[in-house]
Amino acid sequence: MHGRPRKAPKPEEAAASVAKAAKLRDLQKELIHNHENRIYTKDALLASSKLLEINPEVYTGWNYRKLALEHNLREVTDPEVVRSAVEDELRVVEMALRQNPKSYGAWYHRKWVLSQKLSPVQFEREFRLLDQLLKADARNFHGWNYRRFIAKLKNVPEEEELQFTMDMINTNFSNYSAWHNRSILLSHLLKQKVKGFDSKENVLLEEFDLVRQALFTDPSDQSGWFYHLWLLDQTSTGNDPQLISSWPVNGSKIDLSKAKREDACNLFASSSSSPCDHLQRGYLPIILYFNQPVRGLTSSTVTVNSNLVTNEDLTWKPLSTTNSREANCWVAYLEVSDGNCSTSQAYSVEVSIGSSDGIVSTSGSQYSSPSQLTFTIGFNHNRLEQVEGDLVHRLFSWNYSDKCYPRKIPDFVSFDHMRITNDGVKDDCTWRLDTLSGEITLFKEMSEENCKFMKLTLARLLVAYDSMNSFGTSLKQNKTYCEEALELFDDLIKLDPSHKRYYEDERSLLLMDQVTSNKESLEKRCWHYDNLIFFGFQYHNCLQLSRLSLTRIGFVERLLWVQMLDLSHNNLRSISGLEALQLLVCLNLSNNQIGSFTALEPLKMLISLRVLDLSFNEIGAHPIDTTRYLSSSPLSHTVVDVSGIIEECKKDNINVEEYWEAILFFKPLHLAQLSIKGNIIANENYRVLLTKILPTLNWFDGERIV
Repeated sequence: MHGRPRKAPKPEEAAASVAKAAKLRDLQKELIHNHENRIYTKDALLASSKLLEINPEVYTGWNYRKLALEHNLREVTDPEVVRSAVEDELRVVEMALRQNPKSYGAWYHRKWVLSQKLSPVQFEREFRLLDQLLKADARNFHGWNYRRFIAKLKNVPEEEELQFTMDMINTNFSNYSAWHNRSILLSHLLKQKVKGFDSKENVLLEEFDLVRQALFTDPSDQSGWFYHLWLLDQTSTGNDPQLISSWPVNGSKIDLSKAKREDACNLFASSSSSPCDHLQRGYLPIILYFNQPVRGLTSSTVTVNSNLVTNEDLTWKPLSTTNSREANCWVAYLEVSDGNCSTSQAYSVEVSIGSSDGIVSTSGSQYSSPSQLTFTIGFNHNRLEQVEGDLVHRLFSWNYSDKCYPRKIPDFVSFDHMRITNDGVKDDCTWRLDTLSGEITLFKEMSEENCKFMKLTLARLLVAYDSMNSFGTSLKQNKTYCEEALELFDDLIKLDPSHKRYYEDERSLLLMDQVTSNKESLEKRCWHYDNLIFFGFQYHNCLQLSRLSLTRIGFVERLLWVQMLDLSHNNLRSISGLEALQLLVCLNLSNNQIGSFTALEPLKMLISLRVLDLSFNEIGAHPIDTTRYLSSSPLSHTVVDVSGIIEECKKDNINVEEYWEAILFFKPLHLAQLSIKGNIIANENYRVLLTKILPTLNWFDGERIV
């Protein structure tokens, strides 16, 4: 067990251990032989059962017995023979569980045997086994998981199982597994609106009363606190997915100009009343951001009406670094052809999302809030002045000097995406706010000042209240409890240093919320670059979020309009969320704590990114990238074509295997300017390698590439 010092074994114990090890080796050798030769005799099965009784964690043994059962019963029709074979398997599992009641392999095997439905299940015996197990260890989550399986197999009403959790909690408030099972059952009952559970408000209020008893009984026990966290999530989060942000925003006008350049197929926004984004290869992104991950966005579930494009030609893609088909943010690229540019006509684009069975959240809730956005695309035929100022000829510098000055946020940025107009939704928010307010008052009155659970729960309640309050009205409303919550997280960092990183991440989200919650706070950090023209830009708004001690990025749904972002001099270890900023061209991540190229994966989805500053991070400081499994031939597991790069590197005596993470990260990018100085990995080999990976690169670590 943890924390117990090891003791030197006695001579007789050492001898017994040696004998046991020898027996195990013999049994394992016999198992492998029988498995490879498909020997499923009674003697072979007996040998495997002896092995599993001694060591239930031999997964090959359980898999062998599955194959043996299927083989031996393939042509058997006698129900008694079948029943006897099933009983043998269940008996072996019971013997293994006596050795280790938390054996994954043993529990999975028992569930598999019963799932085959080879013979009638003796439910009384199964529940009796569970009763014995939970008496020995009431928090054995394997047992609780198996109980859910058996209850479902027998069609036991969930209301009965809910009462069982209540009985177990009354016996011991510290039974985390009982609280957890209760949350699972209530989630199902509330979702299905079973009789007696059709009012979420009433059910949650009763549960808050219940869990308070546990919290007041023993504030140092974490079981009740975790259940309270689940109740808080149920109270502050709506069931159904909602569209909370988009780009272009509803009612906006996008004025595009055709660049005066030889490669004039690129289009650029040209007036300060619209976003000055670089339309890579003439594609305009349409971005939809939901309050929770969803799947199912297609041309059937999202309709785009415009003379510029037919709806069927659009492909919606989830912006996710995990290759999941679920994401908060989805994008489709609207192609703007040269033929459209030659006309003075303004094109209206209408995006409609109706109530659809196809759009579903991770929890299984369907999108049921029809939304419609309309924006206009026009073309400015005033030819852009050709200036020797693009990134080929001049180094871009993050310098807030005489060429950069504060500027108001463009008119196209709206802070009313989340304003609620449906009265039913307002009423739904009212009880939620009242519940949160009551909990805040209660926890402020509790006397356990140095209880970390108390402080953390109060901080979460304050944040949830502010979030719900702003969601119910408008983001223009000031945050009531923001400063108080920040102080609580500062206290928690000092009180519980072992969980410092978690508290820092939560504090960072709160800071991001504070900075991005209204126009006034954002304008203090919005700068305009003058006399700067690259990629056809004439107006450049840079959002400066530097020196905020951020460790995590949040609320990116409010930043979809940003093209230049300065996140330097923070403590960022992850940039998850930046994949949503499809207009981003310049990004400064210098002087942070990014430890690997894997942590930069979101940037591979930013097709407009041209300037990237990674200087003075910790890339290369950790010899093993723990965020990714390593293999001897990593490049064989990627679809990126790097064969040419490998051959070029061999000519320069560069060992590609040392740089494969960099190759996989940089290959999809089209950077014109890059800085990696100040990182452990920065050396001449990297310079040579990156110039081969990035043929578009013109500037590296502040020097022109010849």
